[in-house]
Amino acid sequence: MEMEQVNALCEELVKAVTVMMDPSSTQRYRLEALKFCEEFKEKCPICVPCGLRLAEITQVAVVRHFGLQILEHVVKFRWNSMSRLEKVYLKNSVMELIANGTLSILEEENHIKDVLSRIVVEMIKREWPQHWPDMLMELDTLSRQGETQRELVMFILLRLAEDVVTFQTLPTQRRRDIQQTLTQNMERIFSFLLGKLQENVNKYQQMKTDASQEAEAKANCRVSIATLNTLAGYIDWVSLNHIVAENCKLLETLCLLLNEQELQLAAAECLLIAVSRKGKLDDRKPLMILFGDVAMHYILSAAQTADGGGLVERHYLFLKRLCQVLCALGNLLCALLGLDASIQTPGNFGKYLESFLAFTTHPSQFLRSATHMTWGALFRHEILSRDPSLLAIIPKYLRATMTNSVKMGFPSKTDSPSCEYSRFDFDSDEDFNAFFNSSRAQQGEVLRCVCRLDPKTSFQMAAEWLKYQLLAPIDTGPVNSCSTAGTGDGGHCSIFSSSYVQWEAMTFFLESVINQMFRTIDKEEVPIHDGIELLQMVLNFEMKDPLILSCVLTNVSALFPFVTYKPEFLPHVFSKLFSSVTFEAVGESKAPRSRAVRNVRRHACSSINKMCRDYPDLVLPNFDMLYSHVKQLLSNELLLTQMEKSALMEALVLISNQFKNYERQKLFLEELMAPMVNIWLSEEMCRVLTDIDAFIAYVGADLKGCDPTVEDPCCANRARITFCVHSILGVLRRTNWPSDIEEARAGGFLVGYTPSGNPIFRNPCTEQVLRLLDNLLALVRTHNTLYAPEMLAKMAEPFTNVLDILESEKTAILGLPQPLLEANEHPMYKTTLERMQRFFGILYENCYHILGKAGPSMQQDFYTVEDLATQLLGSAFVNLNNIPDFRLKSMLRVFVKPLVLFCPPEHYESLIAPILGPLFTYLHMRLSQKWHVISQRSVLCGEDEIAEDNPESQEMLEEQLVRMLTREVMDLITACCVSKKTGDHSAVPTVDGDDEEMMATEVTPSSVAELTDLGKCLMKHEDICTALLITAFSSLTWKDTLSCQRATTQLCWPLLKQVMSGTLLADAVTWLFTNVLKGLQMHGQHDGCMASLVHLAFQMYEALRPRYLEIRAVMEQIPEIHKESLDQFDCKLLNPSLQKTADKRRKDHFKRLISGCIGKPLGEQFRKEVHIKNLPTLFKKPKPILETEVLDSDAGGLATIFEP
Repeated sequence: MEMEQVNALCEELVKAVTVMMDPSSTQRYRLEALKFCEEFKEKCPICVPCGLRLAEITQVAVVRHFGLQILEHVVKFRWNSMSRLEKVYLKNSVMELIANGTLSILEEENHIKDVLSRIVVEMIKREWPQHWPDMLMELDTLSRQGETQRELVMFILLRLAEDVVTFQTLPTQRRRDIQQTLTQNMERIFSFLLGKLQENVNKYQQMKTDASQEAEAKANCRVSIATLNTLAGYIDWVSLNHIVAENCKLLETLCLLLNEQELQLAAAECLLIAVSRKGKLDDRKPLMILFGDVAMHYILSAAQTADGGGLVERHYLFLKRLCQVLCALGNLLCALLGLDASIQTPGNFGKYLESFLAFTTHPSQFLRSATHMTWGALFRHEILSRDPSLLAIIPKYLRATMTNSVKMGFPSKTDSPSCEYSRFDFDSDEDFNAFFNSSRAQQGEVLRCVCRLDPKTSFQMAAEWLKYQLLAPIDTGPVNSCSTAGTGDGGHCSIFSSSYVQWEAMTFFLESVINQMFRTIDKEEVPIHDGIELLQMVLNFEMKDPLILSCVLTNVSALFPFVTYKPEFLPHVFSKLFSSVTFEAVGESKAPRSRAVRNVRRHACSSINKMCRDYPDLVLPNFDMLYSHVKQLLSNELLLTQMEKSALMEALVLISNQFKNYERQKLFLEELMAPMVNIWLSEEMCRVLTDIDAFIAYVGADLKGCDPTVEDPCCANRARITFCVHSILGVLRRTNWPSDIEEARAGGFLVGYTPSGNPIFRNPCTEQVLRLLDNLLALVRTHNTLYAPEMLAKMAEPFTNVLDILESEKTAILGLPQPLLEANEHPMYKTTLERMQRFFGILYENCYHILGKAGPSMQQDFYTVEDLATQLLGSAFVNLNNIPDFRLKSMLRVFVKPLVLFCPPEHYESLIAPILGPLFTYLHMRLSQKWHVISQRSVLCGEDEIAEDNPESQEMLEEQLVRMLTREVMDLITACCVSKKTGDHSAVPTVDGDDEEMMATEVTPSSVAELTDLGKCLMKHEDICTALLITAFSSLTWKDTLSCQRATTQLCWPLLKQVMSGTLLADAVTWLFTNVLKGLQMHGQHDGCMASLVHLAFQMYEALRPRYLEIRAVMEQIPEIHKESLDQFDCKLLNPSLQKTADKRRKDHFKRLISGCIGKPLGEQFRKEVHIKNLPTLFKKPKPILETEVLDSDAGGLATIFEP
């Protein structure tokens, strides 16, 4: 009767599987078939006989695969409820399938082999070693039956190692039992693997030349590859003794196989894993045998053979592995050399270096890049860096670096041998460009190491290359038809032109070498004559191509340190730079200038700035010459852009800091700023900045039907505002008092000391800047008010979106790849709309930069401005409702944060509290609303099953901006309230620093974070205290992991601790604790967040439970909570007489209590749980012994299910 039922069910299942796999089936039939199959696996009591029937060799592959899947499902989900006899029957049936139920090794489908090995491993995970003592013996017996079975045995052993050691997909005790038994039997396993490898390799080598035995040869080859892959799964974690046993027999075999074409890739993988092993250095000493002549010969001959036949994908993959092996060998040598006298520099170290250099000079960008880190380790090594072989190869390495610095090899091109390899490694030119830039940065680090060892040779080669480029004719190359970055109208270079890529590479090389040379060699040894000669050549070099000229300017900056030895050359340098400040391309109209020309002019300005910043004493004697030149340039309104004018003013300000005389510098700044002050304080400007309608008309935002090709009538008006704002910012940013306190006192900068003893300085620019403050605040108020809908309506049609985010900013925020090919000959902003958009963006940023710099620069003079809080609230903080997120984020970062951090404590109450109170309340309300909209959108999208396919969608941009604003707010609150673990509060972080500090994994634990004085001051105000607490705890439930991590680890506990001593309302405690649990539900899938949230919940419960019974009620609502366990925890917590258990045990207990609310990753949420029962614990033995001995000694105590 059962047989008939099995037959009938199998027929149904075959039909269902056929429907599911048939591409012509309709979706409805396919879903019905799938449902039938899944219900069968879940509910049918005769799954095993049906599965075995479907898995018979006579069935087609898809049916057999489904039959085996049924058996796997039974083992994974029904094993614990099966009887001993059922388990034995299933195990024997599966072993029989492996022995006789599969096709030959070359015919059998890989997915059949895979599922068969999975079934056996699932049984091993449940029964070995306690209930299946002879498992290894059975596998050994199977492997003797033929190549098919031998390959399957290898798959089983590999998957077992992956599940138990690599992925650890089973309970701790089971994993420990299996890994311990594997370790005890490892000598036997390795002997088995190595024996089978040698046996099959020998057969393969004998048969491969005989055409009549081709099938047998392939079978043996297949087994050899499977054995090598299995070895790779074990080499990573077994004791190194097994790898180096029998005088490194395994390593010797692997080296021999490097020259066996079909097996070389798998052998190289094994070798790489072995050499890359971490662990005790003493244990790794035997691996140095690979530096022996024999091993090195095999490695190098294999590399030469693989590279000899041109680009073949398989050979190229092998070359990559071999390159990684050589890198790992170099790192091994660096780690071991100097450990003790037994490790010496290998005799063939020179041969190794030559071979390694061959990879560095290979056309493949990937192979070149792979060698950088190891070269750096070799050149930095205390002993190897003095080795004659390494010093002798330096010139060759420098030559290779010169070649590798040239950016060639784009996959879309054919102008270099590298291009062909790049098409294998990179999907696009953008990918290649990003990789190349990263690789060249590493190369620069190594180049600096080389320069430390041999500065003279490095400088000599850099000088030769520069001289060569100065004499080489300019080759602009053909117009690239597939890009817009071809040659310009005037026959200029593009970023792909041969001359430009050579100049750019040479510039990189020279800069790296010279910077390092001046740090390395003594002053007496500096090649002054050669350096000055090079500088003269560069200064005399005339170039009209903007891209090349930009490189020339970088070379001038790089060679500038030589001028410190010959100051008479300084005027020549400035002459060259000033001529570039006013550079115009041949035949180019005055405006708009192309991007390349604009870059040259900016480059020249920044070079002048850099020289004035880094060498002020050198430049000071030439100050009058410099000042007169700048005045002359500034007098012509159309000659320079506003940014260029302010940059040159900044250079003068930097030099004026060297006056070290307050009065003299103050008078100079008054004179320098006079033209700008006259514009800024003029009656017209005051009217424009205070009257919104006048402002809109003045900048030209109300001009209807404006033709972008026609000259912009209001361009000059916008330029005046830009010039004034840029100049104020530049002066404020660059003016400073002497760093030496005695010089500051003598110069009249020191005006007194704070109560804590810190000096108080006065800034020479203060008087001028404070005169301009009223109009600046009026501009900020006007700009903020522009975002009001009624104001936007006053703007004419082309400019209605003028306050929107720029496309380039959008791209950066969404993380979309930046286009590589930029048209250097095209103007930066083509239309009036784009220029207007940029004007508003820069204006907004710079106004807030000025307000942000005012505190640190003018100190008490700024913070004591009358009614400053009222003035700021009436300007910078008006109309926040309509300010978009990307603007608000910037305001918090560049203005509010430095304003607060540099404020003296005596002004906390009068200035900071009145500003931050309403600001934090508003920010919480705004963020809560925005996150609510985002969460609602997620729910609706989930219900409607709408997939978000467009990464540039408005919703994605909005969500990302909300996320960035949230991080900025959390960063501001943290900076205000919590003291960092290192340094004092005065060591304020750089305001313009990188946002990525929030991504650090090492964050200050909440238990050590303390409130700052400002934090304590703010927490005394009820409205601010409420806003801070609510924002910090609300952020735990918002969909941003970084904000959650920041709040959990640094904010929540210090803020809560501050108010716990007072009277917290029970409702507030309930809300705070609930939010932590909601945070666990939202972010529990991330290990970092989960750990810190659990810790915070534990701290809160222990601190608040004795006073608030309501918190217990919250705990009781957690799904799947065990009330008895909670009672036990509470009993210990509330009864101080009971001995307190260790903190870790209490925390583990608490974590188990709240596990029901810890969120899981999406992939695990609906996964059926696999339960693997623990078996009787293995007795620990003092030394490793074989499994059979373990089991024999306790045969009476261990029940055995699977008997031989």
